[in-house]
Amino acid sequence: MKRSTAIHSFLSGVLALLCLAGPPCPAEQGASVLISTAPVVTQTMVNFLETFGTLDPDPDQVLTLSLPHAGLINHVWVSLGQRVSSGDRLLEVVTAPDAHMQYLQAQSALDFARKELDLKQNLLGQQLATRAQVDAAKKNLQDARATLQALRQRGQDVAEETLRAPMDGIITRLDISQGQRVQADSTAMLIAAGQRLVARLGVEPEDLPLIQAGTPVVITPVFAHDVKINTSVREVHAMIDPVTQLVEVLVPITDQVDQLVLGSRVLGRIQLASHNTLAVPRSAVLTDDAGRSSVFVVNNGVARRVPVTSGVEAGDLVAVAGALNAGDTVVTSGNYELVDGMAVREQP
Repeated sequence: MKRSTAIHSFLSGVLALLCLAGPPCPAEQGASVLISTAPVVTQTMVNFLETFGTLDPDPDQVLTLSLPHAGLINHVWVSLGQRVSSGDRLLEVVTAPDAHMQYLQAQSALDFARKELDLKQNLLGQQLATRAQVDAAKKNLQDARATLQALRQRGQDVAEETLRAPMDGIITRLDISQGQRVQADSTAMLIAAGQRLVARLGVEPEDLPLIQAGTPVVITPVFAHDVKINTSVREVHAMIDPVTQLVEVLVPITDQVDQLVLGSRVLGRIQLASHNTLAVPRSAVLTDDAGRSSVFVVNNGVARRVPVTSGVEAGDLVAVAGALNAGDTVVTSGNYELVDGMAVREQP
């Protein structure tokens, strides 16, 4: 009798150990976890390439302001990075004495050429000059007028000249300072159109076959995540930048430019391709310490773990690949408490 009791106790202990180590024992089959579920759906997902870059002026919309004649910079009203409107004062130049003297000399030459022509024409009427002499006097007058007009266009007819902004824009380069003496045709500043910017994005060379002119891009400033600008690729360069080891992609920006700052960093999401795939809510995908992903599929009140590979995301959905079918039910809440084969019950 005692031997039978000992054997029974031994078997009960072994059974208890097996229940702890293996799947739920029959006595525990009534236990279940409260969960929420969602169906596996077929979704059109878009692959994006994320890259960073900077905001620069559009190189096609940058105006170079040069000084037409030598002189002294008497006053500068703008600074680097300043926004200007068309007609705003930029700087004042005092014409160099020798440059102004050239104009005065050209004016005297014009007066002399005019009087010389009148004289030759009078002499021609008295048959004291030839037709060739009159024609030469006419040519001298035309040359004198052209020279004077050229000097006037260069501003050498005035002692002081105020240069004004030819368009709305941003001062992106300033090469002069107050009190500086400058030579003719010196570059004073660069003015970039304020409503035309470009994002210079850096792309890995191996990604270039996926990108071409017209590829859609979403630009987001790094420090202004609420600003999203939809645009497209304008140019894909054909050389690697020796500093960044990336290839430059130019993306024009004409919207919401008032909220952007030149030189700031931006994130570009380049749309590569779209395809149909199975998708589940992001909360349905579990990832273990080894980086392996899985979902729990519910069938007849039992949750089974299914390994998956997760892909791109769109909103709250994430693309998955594995032993799943559209319409399968996956666990979206309570899945962290589950083990394979556990009974579940859905929230009402």
